[in-house]
Amino acid sequence: MTSKSHPPLMKKHSQTDLISRLKSRKILGVGGEDDEGEVHRSKISQVLGNEIKFAGREPIGLRLWILISAIGFTVMALMALVFPNQLYEVVFEEELSTTNISVRLYGGALLSLALIMWNCLYTAEKIVIQWTLLSEACYFTVQFLVTSITLIEIGILPNAAVLLLLSRVLFLVVTMAYYYHLGRKPKKI
Repeated sequence: MTSKSHPPLMKKHSQTDLISRLKSRKILGVGGEDDEGEVHRSKISQVLGNEIKFAGREPIGLRLWILISAIGFTVMALMALVFPNQLYEVVFEEELSTTNISVRLYGGALLSLALIMWNCLYTAEKIVIQWTLLSEACYFTVQFLVTSITLIEIGILPNAAVLLLLSRVLFLVVTMAYYYHLGRKPKKI
């Protein structure tokens, strides 16, 4: 049996043929804008989604605020873990009559939030920073409510507790301002 020799294949150089490349990308559905205005570079990024990084610049002072929060949460956590009685006495101006375990658990929760803050300091992903700010805002809200209710139940209003409540409101306002600023769509020029 004789085998026929096939004529040499004609190769199309689609890499140099711009129109062919554009047609191929259009058929694949990449390269153009989708409904949300995102331009996908490949089908894989279209399916998996892109990491949402900052479209423009970060808000002024955002990293400094996250650093201050991380340091504050770490210091408060260590104080609650190591000196639970003293921390309670400073805020409520009375001795802790029950066990120290509740204040130490509070310190453990604060330390967990502090680790999230330290991690957020080094990330560029917008969604991670937003969730970190939201969890910080939730903490400030819960702490304000719990401290207020406790002070009402005790029937006293020490200066340290008032200062704590006012600081929590201030921290909540700053955190929510950054959260709101990150959630806005960037202006298109």
